[in-house]
Amino acid sequence: MPVMSPADLLEFLKEHFPQAAHLGLAIEHLDDETIRIRLPTHERHLRPGGTISGPTLMWLVDCGFYLLLLGRLGPVALAVTTNLNINFMRKPEPVDLIGEGRLMKLGKTLAVGDFTIWSDGVKDPVAHATVTYAIPPKR
Repeated sequence: MPVMSPADLLEFLKEHFPQAAHLGLAIEHLDDETIRIRLPTHERHLRPGGTISGPTLMWLVDCGFYLLLLGRLGPVALAVTTNLNINFMRKPEPVDLIGEGRLMKLGKTLAVGDFTIWSDGVKDPVAHATVTYAIPPKR
């Protein structure tokens, strides 16, 4: 059972990361090991050629995994990304992005997982990433 609910997580973003809170991110599913999020895309997410930019995809992975980790641990604002490796697999359509993350290992100081992104309504994924987060020691 997650320690923080989807509503708690979005409120946490609003309070601690207001630069991300206005993007309209929705948490569609959350449990102890998985998360499913939706990011409505806008023209500001597009790059030349009408495709969603790589930085938008990387942000979705990083933010989504952060929320999954906080859902499990509680409001640990200082958990930070130590590695994010992303493979861009195909051109994302300019529609909502769907991201699914999975927590593969949770240790005392590191969390490891993976994240897959799809364009809404398209069967094949547009990107896949592996992520490692450092968890600050409890004080």
